[in-house]
Amino acid sequence: MDRFYNAPGAVVDEILRAMAATAPVRVAEPESGLRILIRRDWDKADQGQRQVAILSGGGAGHEPAHAGYIGEGMLTGAISGSLFASPSVEAVLAAIREVCGAAGCLLVVKNYTGDRLNFGLAAERARGEGLDVAMVIVADDVAIEDAPQPRGIAGTVLVHKLSGYLASRELPLDVIRERAEALCQRMGSLGMALSAAAQPGQAAAERSPELGLGIHNETGTREVDPHSADEAMQLVLEPLRDALSERQLSGPWIAMLNDLGSCSIQEMGVLAASLFNQLGVDQIAHLIGPAPLMTSLDMHGFSLTLLPADDEVVEALTAPTTAPAWPGLHAARVPARFSPDTRQDHEALADDAPQDPATSALLERVIATLRQSRAELDALDAKSGDGDAGASMESGTESIAKALSARRLNTEALPLMFAGIGQLLSRDMGGSSGVLLSILFTAAAASLDQRGDLQKALAAGVEKMQAYGGARPGDRTMLDALVPAIESLQRGETLSQAAQAARDGAQATAQLVRANAGRSAYVPESALRGIVDPGAEAVARVFEALTHDRDA
Repeated sequence: MDRFYNAPGAVVDEILRAMAATAPVRVAEPESGLRILIRRDWDKADQGQRQVAILSGGGAGHEPAHAGYIGEGMLTGAISGSLFASPSVEAVLAAIREVCGAAGCLLVVKNYTGDRLNFGLAAERARGEGLDVAMVIVADDVAIEDAPQPRGIAGTVLVHKLSGYLASRELPLDVIRERAEALCQRMGSLGMALSAAAQPGQAAAERSPELGLGIHNETGTREVDPHSADEAMQLVLEPLRDALSERQLSGPWIAMLNDLGSCSIQEMGVLAASLFNQLGVDQIAHLIGPAPLMTSLDMHGFSLTLLPADDEVVEALTAPTTAPAWPGLHAARVPARFSPDTRQDHEALADDAPQDPATSALLERVIATLRQSRAELDALDAKSGDGDAGASMESGTESIAKALSARRLNTEALPLMFAGIGQLLSRDMGGSSGVLLSILFTAAAASLDQRGDLQKALAAGVEKMQAYGGARPGDRTMLDALVPAIESLQRGETLSQAAQAARDGAQATAQLVRANAGRSAYVPESALRGIVDPGAEAVARVFEALTHDRDA
């Protein structure tokens, strides 16, 4: 099992059943075999006398479209077919009959043959029954140049919103249809996918990344090979702007960034940043998304829709709606900035700081040891955590190395050196280990300032680490090596004996199969057995580096 489906044929009904359980909609009786959802509060004999009903739909697999856009100010109802297949004429006609009052009904249809035929025939039959029905066909895809029948894709959602807004203002059917058609002429959309959608119960098709891949897995306009989000956005943005420019359309734009199915929030955020960088904040008046708006099952891709930001459209898109899937329209602006206050309690780091050659040499030895240990610490961490312990240690180490090389770290006065190391680690090391070690050195520096006793200062630092971090010896953390080493020094033992205590403590963590703190606390016991904690291993190596060719 690689996807959370039950029977492939039941997917659409299960999706609609779940939505109907929570959304303010009415759903067609299952026995009817028709997949229709209607606003729960809609009464064609009441609202339908004053307001045009707005219906849309098509094949399933594009969720949240179309049922997610049912609500006051958007769709009156939606008709769903099977996955990537148009609903039947009977389903569309039944929906028209359910919602159409004296004010009439507008059908918003994506430009696919099945949808045009089935919605079109249903509209004709409804007119034969005396119902006032009009249809708008959305063809916003610019992927194929001079295509006789451009496809309708994500821009359809904007037509839903405009039409629903105009209907809520009780404008007549002909006016709503004209304005919706005008909107269709003023917008364009283009998508890109790194991989095609996989139908439930089927393996994903092996295809190269494509520009203009259709939302039903139709072949795109060409294969592409983007190496970054910036390249991908450029490949989409340039032909889209060219196509709109040929229609004499220009910005500032309303931009809609749509997730086609399986992009992460982080990917969509990076794509949005790339859009702002390439198009310019001054050319983006408003942004819709990034969000899944018109998806294609699990297709790994995105689409971009551009529309000139005229006042009428902005008013319609910013108007309130109860439709649960509408993400809203957000004004774009140059980010407001401020200068953070980065002052320290005392200037531990200073230009041309005094240097003690022996202490500096010890620091350089520790730095070299941790640099050499990165791969081994990462490998240990990969077995019990997220595999970045060595990289984290190296980031802190390199920060200290730069300060030492620039003579900004005072190695002549231990309180200032410890305080400086604490500042560097809090700023550059990151992660919980960086914060904890910063606490150790910062607290030790304060204690040295007050008492001047190195052993008591280190003990005070460890005490603060435990107080803020919540870990204790035996919890499978760096404390399992650090505490025995410092206790050894407090007993008056040599640095070599303290290093051995740290080594023994680190080795003992291999027998600790229950972690109560750190990333290892989320790992099963079987993954910890026989594995030395990487934080404890790093501490042991630091103490061993300090004792190299030296016996205190």
